[in-house]
Amino acid sequence: MVRHRSVLAWLLALIAVFVVSCSGPTAKPLTYSAAQLEQIQQSASGIMAGRDRLAELKTLIEKRKWNDVISFIHGPLGDLRSQMNTLAGDFFPNTKTAALKESREVFERLVSIDSAAKAGNYELAIGNYNKLLKDVDEYLNLVPTA
Repeated sequence: MVRHRSVLAWLLALIAVFVVSCSGPTAKPLTYSAAQLEQIQQSASGIMAGRDRLAELKTLIEKRKWNDVISFIHGPLGDLRSQMNTLAGDFFPNTKTAALKESREVFERLVSIDSAAKAGNYELAIGNYNKLLKDVDEYLNLVPTA
């Protein structure tokens, strides 16, 4: 009889461990606090300002002012990628990956426009400008709102 009790005790202990390990705590969904959202919006305002200045870049490309295009890319738009990467660091992991990808694409577009300006290639410059605009907009769509 003692043997049956010890086997039964072990069996109940194993069942209890299994049930407890399978139940686990439920994860609550990730949300940004009000302070985080405020900081994100403040950081995003610099990127939005850069986005607004892209119309100036288009004008310079259309007028084929290649030295001004190069200066504009390295001047006012020079820190756009670093701002985007810094802001992406505040995002949750699933959004952060997409934001970093868009940031990289924005940088590649700026490099392509810079190369096209050095070569005086209008078609390449305006084509990359249109893609740049799309990439910046896609990045800004990832920015969480209240």
